[in-house]
This record gives sequence, C-alpha cells and structure tokens, in this order.
Amino acid sequence: MARRTLPILKNLTHRSTPGPFLPKPDPNTRSVTYMPRPGDGAPRPVTLIPGDGIGPLVTNAVEQVMEAMHAPVYFERYDVHGDLKRVPPEVIESIRKNKVCLKGGLKTPVGGGVSSLNVQLRKELDLYASLVNCFNLPGLPTRHENVDIVVIRENTEGEYSGLEHEVVPGVVESLKVITKFCSERIAKYAFEYAYLNNRKKVTAVHKANIMKLADGLFLESCREIATKYPSIKYNEIIVDNCCMQLVSKPEQFDVMVTPNLYGNLVANTAAGIAGGTGVMPGGNVGADHAVFEQGASAGNVGNEKLWEQKKANPVALLLSSAMMLRHLQFPSFADRLETAVKRVISEGKYRTKDLGGVSTTQEVVDAVIANLD
Repeated sequence: MARRTLPILKNLTHRSTPGPFLPKPDPNTRSVTYMPRPGDGAPRPVTLIPGDGIGPLVTNAVEQVMEAMHAPVYFERYDVHGDLKRVPPEVIESIRKNKVCLKGGLKTPVGGGVSSLNVQLRKELDLYASLVNCFNLPGLPTRHENVDIVVIRENTEGEYSGLEHEVVPGVVESLKVITKFCSERIAKYAFEYAYLNNRKKVTAVHKANIMKLADGLFLESCREIATKYPSIKYNEIIVDNCCMQLVSKPEQFDVMVTPNLYGNLVANTAAGIAGGTGVMPGGNVGADHAVFEQGASAGNVGNEKLWEQKKANPVALLLSSAMMLRHLQFPSFADRLETAVKRVISEGKYRTKDLGGVSTTQEVVDAVIANLD
C-alpha cells in the first residue's frame, strides 16, 4: 500500500515548511476523510496506571482532556507503585485484554534487589519497541531548530536483560545479551515506521568497534533489513560520536534505531535538545499490546516539590495520549488534542516552570481544554 494512502498514520508533526512561493496551508481545511469501519466509534477501554510522584497529576490531566473532548475511550485504573516486587497479575491481565495502556512514571529504586516494574512490563508483554519523538514545538525557544528525531530502541534485551551475579566477593558480572531475532525485528520496525511516516533516513547507533560480536550482530541485522527498503537511506554511527553530533547538529538525524541502553541515553539527549523531557511523547509497542507514557525518562517522577506545588508539566503525556488515539484509530481526536497543546505552547501564556513559566498543571490543562476545536 502506498504510504500516501495512509492518513491515519501521518507523522506526529508536520515536517516540511511551505516555501516563499507556496500558499500556507489553511488550518481549517479538512484533509481527505478518514472512513471508519462500522463499530469503530465504540468506546475503547484503556488500562490506566497513574504511577508514582507526579504520575497521578499528569494522568489526571489526560483524563480531564479526554472527558472534555468526549473521546471514545474510558479508563480502567490500577494503583501500581515502583516499590512493588512484581506487577500485579490483574494489571497484566487488564493490559492483555484492553491491548492499550496509559501510564505515569514508576519510580525504580536504585540498587538493592528490587527490579524495575517498567522493565517487567516490557518483558511480560513483549513490548519490544520503544519510540520517542523529539521535535521542536512552535513558540518554544531552543538552542537548535528543525529538530525532528524519532528514537526507536530495542526494549527487551541488551544490558537490560537483568542477568547479573557476583562471581566472588567484590566481583560482579553483568551479561549483555544481543540476539539476531530481536535485532532484526527492531530494525524491521524502524524501517517500517520510516516507510509509513514518509521518513527519509534510518541511522543505526552502535559500539561495534569495541563490542564486535554483540553490536556487530545488531549492525548485521540492520544492514540486512535495510536492503529491503531501498527508498530509505541507511547509515551507521558509533554511539559516542552520535552523542557529540546530537548536541552540535541534531537536525541531521531522522529515525534512529538502537540497542537497549544506547537508546535510553540517545532519547534523553535528544529530548533535552528539543525542549526537555516534559514535552516529548513516547510509547512502547509489541505485536499485540502498546503502553504509552512520557517519552524520555521521567527524572522528575519523584520530585516532591513539583507534586506539592501541583506544577508538573502534563504536555508530554498529553501528546503521548494523542499518539495513543492514533494507535486506536481515532485520528480526528488525536488532531484536536495535538493542535490544542501546540496552541497553548505557542501562545506562551500558560507554561510550567521547566518551560520558563509559573503555571500549575491545572492551569495548563484548563488552557488546553479552552483551545480544543
């Protein structure tokens, strides 16, 4: 199917700017209509995990906006916190049933014997692809312009395999696992994403000059998949050079595909360049399920001051919710939500502290609701 015939998969942001001799698009002009199948308008259940710290604040913001839009979704709420040893079985069952989940940040204890519930969710549901969209928002000044990067990260193996043990006292061994199966499917997802979203280039991030077998296998898999997409440019970059290039010329990157750990570092770096973690949407997807959350690491998830002052930035999760609505094939609701958020950011009157403002979470939410078409 030609990519131009897939309006429901259009990119999260418009990537081209009209030239001086072209008329600017009229925002009030509808595109060719989306034709739903009979029954597609039925409300869809979504598992909701408010999470820790600011999580309940920002997930509540999404609930308010969805209600104001009369969006065809309803939430099944589960209270899960990062200090639990396991994700409760009823939560996993809810996500399996609903296929879609929206979550706030879950705080992961540093050190000790408690494993990350975020990693547990990804492995239990085989959410093998993490996607973070880092882009400039109109009206939000940043050091670099024309940034529009999608970081696609393998989510289930690598350094996050959790295979660690103490060989002898004072010596710990941690295994990095890379498989051809997982490398090929994440590469295929990255190229498929690029194809369906009219992206032009996929860059594989690696450290194969040192980890010749593990990262070498990852690169080999990416190269094989790249041959099946001749219309998409493919290149490779060593992860340390990648970080330097990101902070100096981020506009050169389009879609980036990475092993697990590198993707975490690259996505957070790209998010900081494009406006901060508070505005970058993202999600995790597998063959059958998807979990949408703030795109880059929620470093402020445990910020008690933000929670007490009710000044957490809800923009990232609101935009992640727009991604979720597109995933559920509700494109007009996604467009309305995304447009309203961008208007609020562009006007600049209501912004939280991380964006240079003084607004509370609720004030931003009220402004978004007021700007809904």
